Amino acid sequence: MAKDEWKFGLVEEMNLERFEKYLSDSRGASEVTIQAYVRDVKYFEVYLKNKDIDGAEQAKSSDIAAYLMDLKESGKSNSTINRKLAAIRAIYKFFISEKIVNTNPTTDLKASKIQRRHIEYLTVEEVEKILEMPDETLKGKRDKAILEVMYATGVRVNEIVAADVEDVNLRIGFFTCKGAIGKARIVPLGMMARRALEDYLDDARDMLVKNNTGEKALFVNFTGGRMTRQGLWKILKNYSEKANLGDRFTPHILRNSFAVHMVQNGADLRSLQELLGHEDVTATQIYMYVTKNRIKDVYDKTHPRA
Repeated sequence: MAKDEWKFGLVEEMNLERFEKYLSDSRGASEVTIQAYVRDVKYFEVYLKNKDIDGAEQAKSSDIAAYLMDLKESGKSNSTINRKLAAIRAIYKFFISEKIVNTNPTTDLKASKIQRRHIEYLTVEEVEKILEMPDETLKGKRDKAILEVMYATGVRVNEIVAADVEDVNLRIGFFTCKGAIGKARIVPLGMMARRALEDYLDDARDMLVKNNTGEKALFVNFTGGRMTRQGLWKILKNYSEKANLGDRFTPHILRNSFAVHMVQNGADLRSLQELLGHEDVTATQIYMYVTKNRIKDVYDKTHPRA
């Protein structure tokens, strides 16, 4: 491969495929991470082109530092900036492995410090208490299915309301989550979620849909149409009040609870990233941090020589 084939301003698809293969084979990166890195590299290409910097060989450490500063000034979070820096580091390491460049201009660049944010989540007992609340009415069966699926998969509120009946495969136990910009991921459904969905689909959904026979939505309201974000929030708020949880039971807190409970039971970082649909692994790392802090708190409170 000729050295000038690799121009940052116009990275060809063939070369991007080689970069993707490098990330997968050499670094064991997940598909989510690979696509995020490719996208970040393309954004960096545009920046270099606008600065009249012709190719990776011409970019200096100061150019990359200026790019990172521009990101910061535009309001990008430290975690996002760090991911973009990681992508740029990766492309230069790839260039070196391909003997396209001799030095890595990112070597002396340091990642930004990330301020740890507080994560609100429920205990397993609190979640189980809520999951047992729905009754055997049509509404209760629907609510039970919604709650079980959300806790079993960690889906976002927009993903659960966007779900169609065809997105559920009860036979093999998988649920297709349709995320932003047409992206989709497939996550497993646990036994309890499958049972709740079976009850809802067999006994309640058709009755709720009524004459809306063409409705594709998995979860519907009492008019037979697709459940809205606002409608789902009201459902969770109702159960939160019954459980005396105040504002501590929201779609995002249920998603947080899914993630924290997975980590507490041994889930690894990459698997959790895939399940949650995070493009940036730093967004997933916060759950590892929360769990480590909890373990230290337990140790400090219970060990006689702590």
